[in-house]
Amino acid sequence: MPNRLSSSEIERYRRDGCCFPIEVLSLDEAETCRERLAAAEARYGAGIRTYLRDNPHYVFPFLYDLVCHPAVLDAVEDAIGPNILAWGSGFFTKDAGEQRIVSWHQDARYWGLEPPIGVSAWIAFSPSTPRSGCMRFVPGTHRGDVVAHVDTFADDNMLTRGQTIADPVDERCAADVTLRPGQMSLHHMKVFHGSRANLSRHRRIGFSIAFIPTCVQQIVGQADEAILVRGTDAYRRFESAPRPGADMAPEAVAYHAATLERQSQVLYRGRQRAQA
Repeated sequence: MPNRLSSSEIERYRRDGCCFPIEVLSLDEAETCRERLAAAEARYGAGIRTYLRDNPHYVFPFLYDLVCHPAVLDAVEDAIGPNILAWGSGFFTKDAGEQRIVSWHQDARYWGLEPPIGVSAWIAFSPSTPRSGCMRFVPGTHRGDVVAHVDTFADDNMLTRGQTIADPVDERCAADVTLRPGQMSLHHMKVFHGSRANLSRHRRIGFSIAFIPTCVQQIVGQADEAILVRGTDAYRRFESAPRPGADMAPEAVAYHAATLERQSQVLYRGRQRAQA
């Protein structure tokens, strides 16, 4: 029996490569998360951007706990099975009127993971609508190959390399992933997805978590880190990442720096790392 998704939602995920909306947090819980994020940004200033972009759950306990949230994991288990690793996380935040976009891409092209059967959980901290630049995806593209991409490093692109699918994507087939605060979407790591600029008057905040079954392995770079968040790990292919003791605790910051260097070898292989 499914844990959280209905049979039709599981079928939709398998058919389309994306399922939404999934209720995981109450409006009050989403507001608390948004307030804690705003407090961290106010306290630590612009230097916090690197931490929020790459695995902020390594340095903020409330995000580590969100990665392990039972409601999130129940839905993820319905999509990829009972033995689950949290491989990475990051914020996709667009301020009101901000013109930055996320180009059409596949996560599997750059993550260096095999087999490419992971899923991203995208949790809305604020409304994510077509006007605010919600995620869009092309249904069914996860059932095809990982296609060629080009790296642009464009200033208005939120991706690490500005990676973009090389051939034109037929946007007439794209669907908007509209979410209210506290709702989540799940999308397959091979599905074509991206987002437009935020034309609204509010900030669009999404927290994305990459989950993989324990059978997946890193095939690029050094051994990576992950958290066993559910089930058992018979493979032990990833170093276990610890829960931070406090916001930006010195030992957590040091651990984050070490992991960022190793993950950069994967995400930026063959290219110079872009500036934060």
